Amino acid sequence: MKDHLVILPVLAPLFAGAALLLCERFGLATQRVLSALAMALLLALSWALLTQVSGGDIQIYLLGDWPARLGIALMADRLSALMVLTSTLLAIACLLYACAGWDRRAPHFHALFQFQLVGLNGAFLTGDAFNLFVFFEVLLIASYGLMLSGGRGVRMRVGLHYVAFNIAASTLFLIALGLLYGLLGTLNMAEMALRVAAAPPEDLKLIQAAASLMLVVFCAKAALLPLYFWLPEAYARAPAAIAALFAVMTKVGLYAVLRVGTLMFGASAGALAGFAHDALLYLGLATLLLASLGVLAAARLRVMAAYLMLVSAATLFIAFALAQAETIGAGLYYLVHSTFIGAALFLIADLIRRRRGDARDWLETIAPMPAKTLPALMFLIAAVSVAGLPPLSGFLGKLMLMQAVPQAQTAWVWAAILLSSFMVLAGLARAGSRVFWRIDETADAPVAPIRRPETLAVALLLGYGIAMTVAAGPIAGYTRAAAEQLLDAEAAIGQMRGTAPLHRSPSP
Repeated sequence: MKDHLVILPVLAPLFAGAALLLCERFGLATQRVLSALAMALLLALSWALLTQVSGGDIQIYLLGDWPARLGIALMADRLSALMVLTSTLLAIACLLYACAGWDRRAPHFHALFQFQLVGLNGAFLTGDAFNLFVFFEVLLIASYGLMLSGGRGVRMRVGLHYVAFNIAASTLFLIALGLLYGLLGTLNMAEMALRVAAAPPEDLKLIQAAASLMLVVFCAKAALLPLYFWLPEAYARAPAAIAALFAVMTKVGLYAVLRVGTLMFGASAGALAGFAHDALLYLGLATLLLASLGVLAAARLRVMAAYLMLVSAATLFIAFALAQAETIGAGLYYLVHSTFIGAALFLIADLIRRRRGDARDWLETIAPMPAKTLPALMFLIAAVSVAGLPPLSGFLGKLMLMQAVPQAQTAWVWAAILLSSFMVLAGLARAGSRVFWRIDETADAPVAPIRRPETLAVALLLGYGIAMTVAAGPIAGYTRAAAEQLLDAEAAIGQMRGTAPLHRSPSP
């Protein structure tokens, strides 16, 4: 089991999804039980994988015992294990919320949910650029089904825009991979890194062009300016549990930017070392400020939550583009925090929407807000955390990042982060006052009950953030070690190419 642990977070949801398709005839209760068991197994596997790589070893798994340059290679290091565990913890809360009743409306929901996890975990664990494309497609196809199931009207229109945008991005990704394969002769990331470093001068411009196409795709997935306009409305119209799960989708694009940037264009990449770092830094700053304005101007609570996802993604682009162990480590801590708290905000917005009757989540509309105490408390905790106020994890993540900014960039990076935090705080204060204070006490509104699984799901996500505050020292130490491992590209390439012990699947 230990030798095959790297592939199990991909296989477990794959077999669970297939089993759920076969068991749909037995009813929803059976599907919920099977989904819960699958998530418990995946949590155990994710934790075991993180424990196995926490010492610093990179675990390589060769499917079919083919050499890494020819076959499919999976790779687990501190970063990929952290991302797998983060997506699993998030998925548990999202599944719990959906099982309160929404899963009745979506055909094949539980199977699609598991297939989404196959794509997510595969994208985090692959060591091959082409299989990164394959796992992107798996998670995207599952997300199309989850977003469009049971939808009509505006959600169908927005969902089709989401599908069309991602198909275009996937086509561009495939073109970029074809160009890189033609130039480098391989799509294994370790081999690509070596061949980029040794590329003849006449090929450098072509490699830059192909790599730029690939980075455009990753930035589109991560919603970097000017490629973020699709996200706010798409996430705001998605069902709450799915929008919360999508909180990790932008992180897949960020993960790909970080992995490719440090491995293929790190310090050992020769003339292409540090490729696109400056562009990503400036675009990240621009995205941060524009997304903060979006938070201020949002007319609906769910749109505001979507813009807050953009704020977190832009902050991470800044942290990763600075390319220092300290900034990347702080960024990874902030990545985990923002995934959980961003997802919690989508669920809280849904609970508020259902309690305000016809006003739904419109911020300009005065409406009754019966039994507001619990939603107000949830919103307060999430707002304090996402705005970066002490003492919660959002404050710690931003503080670590600002302390790690190199002196040459301190003034303007600090200014952007602090200005963004102020605008986010103002936007959240505006939303909270209009939803919980500016209410119509005389009007009657049906009290939509908050079901216990929904309360538990939100409490679980907020609890993750509080746990990150309590255990900030060990978690920050782990993310700093993951950043140092990422930046040590030569050691990583040596292990990935087979100079360290490998784990192989049985020969075909």
